[in-house]
Order: sequence, then structure tokens, then C-alpha cells
Amino acid sequence: MNYAIKSRIWIESEQGMFLGEGRVKLLKAIAQTGSLRKAASALQMSYKKAWNLLDSMNKTTKEPLVITTTGGKGGGGAHLTPYGEKVIISFDRINQKCWEFLDKELQNLSL
Repeated sequence: MNYAIKSRIWIESEQGMFLGEGRVKLLKAIAQTGSLRKAASALQMSYKKAWNLLDSMNKTTKEPLVITTTGGKGGGGAHLTPYGEKVIISFDRINQKCWEFLDKELQNLSL
């Protein structure tokens, strides 16, 4: 019989949830689409929920993760800051190392 260990990582601050898999997916979708509205749509999430998640992340960190611009003649948009890109890379690296550790520990069990 094959077994697998499942795990989810998230990062909290004193104010509550800062970053987790869903929030990282939102950040990646913003990077791909250049728009909070398009990112929310791609993730089948309401714009209001996406805005609330983004606002919460930006308020909980030392630097903004995303910069948004309002619409108008040139249209609005959203883009990751260099800090936002670094946070995604760090989160993905933590996740990968966690999964590798758990897989290794599972192999050590006599199941």
C-alpha cells in the first residue's frame, strides 16, 4: 500500500493570516495578468475577496507586495513589487523543503 503525507503551510503575524497557498496563487495570477480583477476572475474569486486578501497582505508586511493603479484613459492595473516576487519565491521554497522533508520521513516509517 502506498502512503502520502499531506501538508499545508501558512504564515501568520500578530494580526492574523499573512500568507498561504491561496494568497500566493492570487499573487501569481496578478503577476500573470497584470490586473487584480483578471486575477480574481482566473481564480474564480470575487473581486471584493481578492481586494480584501491583497489589502490584508499589504497591511501585514513591511513593504507592499503589489502596487495597483486605478483605471482611466490608460486603464488600471496591478503588478508585483520586487519584494512581492521575493515573498513568492521564499514561500514556494519553504513549501518544497517541507514536502521533501515529509516524504523523507514517511520513507523512514515501517508501514
